[in-house]
Amino acid sequence: MNIFVEIVGWTGALLVLGAYLGVSSGRMTGDSAVFQGMNALGAALFVLNTWWHGAIPSMVLNIIWSGIGVAALWRIARHRRTSRS
Repeated sequence: MNIFVEIVGWTGALLVLGAYLGVSSGRMTGDSAVFQGMNALGAALFVLNTWWHGAIPSMVLNIIWSGIGVAALWRIARHRRTSRS
């Protein structure tokens, strides 16, 4: 189980880092679904890893981080639906 948690944690780290790199390099924008999705999923994966290791402050931060990303994805989807109408 420990190796699974580590793989999940590193995958989360790569997703968050990749999102930051994408925005910083101009390859994606902060309001894109890809950026928000990478952040939301990466943070959610961090939640499992930080919980496993007992890093509660990091876990809470990543729950909030993931929630912000999910809320942004919801806003993007809602905007797309209203734009089509």
